[in-house]
Amino acid sequence: MYADTGTDAETIRRILRSAGDTWAVVGLSNNESRAAYGVAAVLQRFGKRVVPVHPKAERVLGEKGYASLADIPFPVDVVDVFVNSELAGAVADEAVRVGAKAVWFQLGVIDDAAYERTRAAGLDMVMDHCPAIEIPRLGG
Repeated sequence: MYADTGTDAETIRRILRSAGDTWAVVGLSNNESRAAYGVAAVLQRFGKRVVPVHPKAERVLGEKGYASLADIPFPVDVVDVFVNSELAGAVADEAVRVGAKAVWFQLGVIDDAAYERTRAAGLDMVMDHCPAIEIPRLGG
């Protein structure tokens, strides 16, 4: 079991309300049955710009897609991670390299070492939570 890190309400509130409005969603494709698609749609309704990051680099929900975070030619505020835990740490490290302000690991995505590295780099981080669940809790 992982340490319950990065899950306090203040960090969640800060990321959702103050970190910025450009969210790179890693693992987002046009597959409407995947959780990433539904969460990205909620983020858009909440006023966030969603940037799809997926090897196919396809346009999703009206936004141009990119194959990696490094390919995005503009600043990204939050990196929302929908890849499995074994791959998530590398995504968190890339988020640090591209200058993101925060990293959000989705439900079931857990990597304590990546959490520690990301926080040590000065980024806010949430692990094993979903913004589509947290937004209504904040009165979104």
